[in-house]
Amino acid sequence: MSDGARYSVGIDLGTTNSVLSFVDLAADGDSPEQQVLAIDQLTQPGVVEARNQLPSFMYQAHAAEVSATELSLPWGQSGTQIVGYGARYLGAKTPLRLVASAKSWLCHGGVDRRSDFLPLDAPEEVVKTSPLAASAAYLAHLQSAWNQRFPQHPLEQQDITLTVPASFDPAARDLTAEAARAVGLQRLTLLEEPQAALYSWLKNSGDAWREQVKVGDIVLVVDVGGGTTDLSLVAVTEEQGNLVLNRVAVGDHILLGGDNMDLALAYRVKAKLEAEGKSLQPWQLQALTHGCRDAKEALLGEADVQSVPLVVPSRGSKMLGSTLRTELTREEVEQTLVDGFFPVTEVHQHPRQMPRGALTRMGLPYAQDAGITRHLAAFLCRQSNAAQDFFGSAQTFIKPTAILLNGGVLKAPKLSQRLLSVINGWLQQEGAEPARLLDGADLDLAVASGAAYYGYVRQGHGVRIRGGLASAYYVGIESAMPAVPGMPPPIQALCVAPFGMEEGTHTEPSSQEFGLVVGEPVYFSFFGSTVRRDDSAGVLLDHWNDSELEELPPIQASLPVEGRQPGEVVAVRLAARVSELGTLCLEAIPRDGEQRWQVEFEVRDNA
Repeated sequence: MSDGARYSVGIDLGTTNSVLSFVDLAADGDSPEQQVLAIDQLTQPGVVEARNQLPSFMYQAHAAEVSATELSLPWGQSGTQIVGYGARYLGAKTPLRLVASAKSWLCHGGVDRRSDFLPLDAPEEVVKTSPLAASAAYLAHLQSAWNQRFPQHPLEQQDITLTVPASFDPAARDLTAEAARAVGLQRLTLLEEPQAALYSWLKNSGDAWREQVKVGDIVLVVDVGGGTTDLSLVAVTEEQGNLVLNRVAVGDHILLGGDNMDLALAYRVKAKLEAEGKSLQPWQLQALTHGCRDAKEALLGEADVQSVPLVVPSRGSKMLGSTLRTELTREEVEQTLVDGFFPVTEVHQHPRQMPRGALTRMGLPYAQDAGITRHLAAFLCRQSNAAQDFFGSAQTFIKPTAILLNGGVLKAPKLSQRLLSVINGWLQQEGAEPARLLDGADLDLAVASGAAYYGYVRQGHGVRIRGGLASAYYVGIESAMPAVPGMPPPIQALCVAPFGMEEGTHTEPSSQEFGLVVGEPVYFSFFGSTVRRDDSAGVLLDHWNDSELEELPPIQASLPVEGRQPGEVVAVRLAARVSELGTLCLEAIPRDGEQRWQVEFEVRDNA
């Protein structure tokens, strides 16, 4: 047991749903019982029910909309800020008051994620919140539900593993941890969601997992959730006669998932209504989108449901008479989602980039191409050499031998079958064996369950997946050169944290010295790469292809003078360390003196 913690708790803070699972660390045996917390929440005003999932929605209710008694929870009043099923229920009727996709906003470097701007485009009278505060509110609700059930073992005293997408950069990871610390959850570890799904599969398989995978296997983890598509590759190797799992690659952060599908269904229903001579206002389309989400889940989740009625709300004194009624059928859902999001493509057909308008409304950087199979093809081709260190042999695309699915979207048999069919079609064309499906996990609960089991593994039990940083990270070094009109100084990129660098480790100071400006505002430019896997710490790049390095949001800082003159350039060597949370800290070590300047790779107020 870890410093008195009774439970290992796993929290999946999802885009669409959040889940809490736990393992009793005091239990005997190698396979401890695992449970999912039934979360008390409002499902509609005045109705409290316990559900395994807490929808990641917040509704900013009007004071006159619901009474205080209708908002009571077992641990007290919720105020007019409602989260969970109740928020989703009310938001379907009045979407302008609904906060959604806070997790997607949390990783969007183009906005200030600590400022209050959600719900986006809501009227002035609606109370706004920030992506960070919304994330903290979901965690606070989980905390209250846990403490209501386990008053002798408060959540803040347990070992907590909080999951994040594998594609989250250190800034988004740090904000996720900040949301947890804001509600008092300090005993915290972050874990990538695809790894958590794999841990859940390991737990459910027991010792039989060694019979399902073998040395030389490449496991592709495909996680299609409410807001994102997350891709990872895990290589199976052997050490001293034992099988070892190594995470070797992760994909980009792709904002493409169930939310896109709900909108696609809403547009299909809109077209059907317009064919009947009925028109929708923009706010009604938002409400219809939420209705389509509920209908989609019912139609894809229950085989005997063939259609679901839809009601599009209206406003005004004649609301009842002008309310629009229609339905969504299973056939419409399957046609829209299977062909629209999982098209049959060739492995060389990658996401299409369309010309963009010069001006756009502020919003999330959604994927332009809705074809998940095209994004997957691009990932497999880009990571063609990801397992070369283990198995050698370069290839046109990396060929998975086993596939693990995760995310509520892929619960639908039609969607998962199409995905497997496309992947195996690519393999067949290359003369490779079809990939095996690793099943047995609950796709809604696997991430939280795997996170709780990971906390148990960290106590020295079970099989641990080797991971480390999913990208190599570089800091920009401005070249010293004479001034040239209209020509900024060229930038070089110094590798400060190589691919696979383990959490809790540090690099040695660079052999080369660089000049550090102290005592006045400066900015640090950072880059990341998921494909430059061989660069070691200290490698200095003077050129690279656009596809190799991605520029990340800069960090502005004013480093303390430390007894020097403002604007002085100090000769330093650079080192880096990675915290247990995956936060990258850059350290500048001067030639003389014991002080060190540190810059954490995290989001500041103006990020």
